Amino acid sequence: LQCGADSLTGDRLGCFNLTLKGHAECVRFVQSFGVPLLVLGGGGYTIRNVARCWAYETSVVLGKEISNEIPFNDYYEYYAPDFELHLQPESMDNMNSKESLEQIKVELLQQLQNLQGAPSVQMQQAPPLFEISSKDKSNGAGDNDNEGGNNNNNNEDNPDERPKAKTKHGDGDKKVHEAEFYDQVD
Repeated sequence: LQCGADSLTGDRLGCFNLTLKGHAECVRFVQSFGVPLLVLGGGGYTIRNVARCWAYETSVVLGKEISNEIPFNDYYEYYAPDFELHLQPESMDNMNSKESLEQIKVELLQQLQNLQGAPSVQMQQAPPLFEISSKDKSNGAGDNDNEGGNNNNNNEDNPDERPKAKTKHGDGDKKVHEAEFYDQVD
């Protein structure tokens, strides 16, 4: 989770007017899913507020309460005039209508729905190793003849043994190559 601080109140470039508590509520929300989480700082153009944000969000991630008073340190004067951790939001009009927010939400959800999977990431079930055609089953390939036939019996003696199956384009036997090493079966 990348926690950019440019959405905080008082940021030189951002204009979202979030407090530290509002910003950290996003972290709590993502944390509530219970999945492994890597939290990184980022963004923010008012350095004293970036430091405040990362300090507070570190405490949120760790589940520890911290004081609103900033302890004395080499950079203490940067936090004047109140020397407190939490920021007070500026008085601003909310220019967002419910309709415009709903329209943005619908558009974003549509774009997310249209995303393709990331390259080289499997987004579907892997096909089975062998496919047994219905033609083979109807021709008695499932009988107990081990001479090239298909032995689909549930082997109750050895449940780890896989049944011999035909591939679509072969006899189901594993091809051996002289340059590869194989376990020898006696």
